[in-house]
Parts: sequence; C-alpha cells; structure tokens
Amino acid sequence: MARNAKIIATGSYVPERVVPNSFFNEILGEDVDTWLQTNLTIKERRWMVEGQTTSDLCVEAAKNALYMAGLQPEDINLLIISTDTPDFISPSTASVVQHKLGLTNAATFDINTACSGFVVATETAAKFIKSDENYKYALVIGAYGMSRFLNLKDKKTCTLFADGAGAAIMTATTDSSEGHISSDIRTKGEYYGHMGIYAGATATPTTHEVVDRGEHQLQFVHKFPKELNPIMWTDMIKTVAERGGFKVSDIKQAFMTQININQIWETMDNLQIPRETAPTIMTYWGYTGSAAIGMALDQSVRSGKLKKGDIFVLMGSGGGLTFACNAFRW
Repeated sequence: MARNAKIIATGSYVPERVVPNSFFNEILGEDVDTWLQTNLTIKERRWMVEGQTTSDLCVEAAKNALYMAGLQPEDINLLIISTDTPDFISPSTASVVQHKLGLTNAATFDINTACSGFVVATETAAKFIKSDENYKYALVIGAYGMSRFLNLKDKKTCTLFADGAGAAIMTATTDSSEGHISSDIRTKGEYYGHMGIYAGATATPTTHEVVDRGEHQLQFVHKFPKELNPIMWTDMIKTVAERGGFKVSDIKQAFMTQININQIWETMDNLQIPRETAPTIMTYWGYTGSAAIGMALDQSVRSGKLKKGDIFVLMGSGGGLTFACNAFRW
C-alpha cells in the first residue's frame, strides 16, 4: 500500500495580553476601531508579554497538540517551525523549541515563507513522511511574534498584527480514505520589496541609524494589488482540486490567510461555495500571520466541525510573495 501522510492532532496558543482596538484609538489619536471592525471584523488581538518569545508560543501550542494526539515529546521524529519572527537570526527557533519541549528524538529546522509558511511546513512534513519510514511523527508549527517588530506610530501595520502559534502533528497512513491529497506552491518574487522587515540581516545590518529610521520594524512599502490574493487563491484551490481528483464543491473547510475577510469572502464567491466554508479567527485574535491557518484549523478540529472523510484545504499567502495551497482528507 502507498504510504501517505495525515494530520492526527492540532493545537494552538495565544498570549494572555489582550490589546483592544481602543488602545490604538488612544495612541494614534483617531478612531481606528470603527474601520477595523467594519472592514476586517477585528475587535482585539493578543500580544506577547514582556520576556515572552516566539519559541514560547510554539511550546504551548505543541503541548496542546501532543495532548490531543496522546503522544510524548520523545515520540516526535521531525519538528518544522514556520516563522518570519524567529527568536534569533541564528540559531533556528526549532532548535530552541526542541530543547524547551524535550523533543530529544526530533530532527529540526525552520522555514520562512512568511504567512504561507504553515502550509509549506505541512507540505514539507508530508513529503518527509511519504518518502522515509523513519519519520513516524512530525510536529509542524506556524508561529508569529510580530508585536516585537511593530512601529506603534504606523497605523498601517500596528493595528493589524498579533501573536500566536498553531501546531499540527502528522503521521503515516496507508488508508486511501484519509490524508494528504495534492498541493500547489508558487512565488511572485517581484513583490519582495512591498512588505517586510528589511533590516537586521546582510542586506541592511542593524545600526543606530537604521533603528532611528525604523527600518528594523515591519514596513508596508508599496500597496499590493487588492485583486491579487482572490485571483491567486481561487486559481490555486481550483488547481489543487484538479490535481487531487475532487470537485471544488467537495471542499468542506478552507483555512485561509486571515489578513482580509473581504478577500476570503470574494474567493469563496469565486469558487461558488458558501462563505462559511472558510472559518475566520481574526475578530478576537487579529492577524497572526504564519500561525493563522494552523490556529483556524485547530479551532475547527476542537469544535468538531471537521468530520471523518471531509476534504479541507489550507491556503496561505505571505511576503515574498509566496503562495501555498494543499488539500487533505480528514
């Protein structure tokens, strides 16, 4: 029987610090709450407390996934962390999490495809599991600690972004009625300069001058075409369905990048499937980047909305620009 990969457990975590929209009304001196609720449905978000790091978020989400799976830390053979807000430029955040969590038998590495990273990480883990029987259990985590990189004077960024982590545990299966189905990953590198954290590495080392100019913080440099995400998401979900041999109408849940609810709804409309097919989490958690898709998946799993045999897709896009989509049968 062909060896495939399936998701068997999920977990998520958000920090305790609640930051309501009214916080930004005060520091920016204008009403941003109305716009955030009307256009993005965001009412509040969570930010890390002092001393908390991205790896800490990962550890808590992983604990929840391990508990659901009934596994111990030493059962994990592979740890992949997707984040563009790592603890350090080097070493990897995965190394830190391996030590903090006691994943003594896990090979580890980070990936950075920004907000599409959870999808890329699940796809990478699936390939490892399918091709090498030594990998029995893989732990995938998408984590975001963007509050550490926000300019609180920049209303284009500081009001949207939040912190959190979403985790999934994957294992092998030979049951053709479950597991990974198909995928599509694309990059539009011409947009690499539109949004990002452009200081702190080799292109722009951190200096006092760089910090004074705020270049070590998240920046929206150029506007993205507003139609880009719905066009790409629609086409990629159709492509994954075609490659996987199922109809778009067969999709029971679509876990999407959570930065713009109107773009999610437009995509569902384009696909002619109900808007509620794509659950959203931004109302109380804000935009959690590479963690968002894993967090939304965990919410759906724990609420029982995903049923045995359901086809679901993960669709992410992030700075770079990178786009990733894959499909699983629960």
